[in-house]
Parts: sequence; C-alpha cells; structure tokens
Amino acid sequence: VTITKWMTDHGYATGHGDTIEDLFKELEWQVAEREREACAKLCDQRAEEDKFEGCYANACAEAIRARGET
Repeated sequence: VTITKWMTDHGYATGHGDTIEDLFKELEWQVAEREREACAKLCDQRAEEDKFEGCYANACAEAIRARGET
C-alpha cells in the first residue's frame, strides 16, 4: 500500500505532496489537528457536565483549538 492510498483510505488529504517527505508533513499536521480537536471536545463535554461557576473547561477547549491557528 502506498502512503497516498493509506492516507486517503484513512480520511487524510494528500495535499500537494510531491515527495514522501511532503506527504508525511501533510499527514503530521492533520494528525495533530485531529488530536487537538479530540482533546477540545473532551473539554467541551466536561464544561457541559460541570455546570458550576469557575469551570475552566471552556477556556481549555478554546486554548487547544487556538494552538492550531498559529
């Protein structure tokens, strides 16, 4: 199986990767983005469960998502 096929089979975009290194760079940022979003969703869930004043889960979710914007 080629890296391109594996990426597309697993829902990752191949971007404009002309080399194996390019494809791995594309994969790296996409994996990191999925991981950030999964963590942020856990914080969102915690914020919904913790309906008390002073819950920092929403702020944590926002901070996690902001890391992907830099």
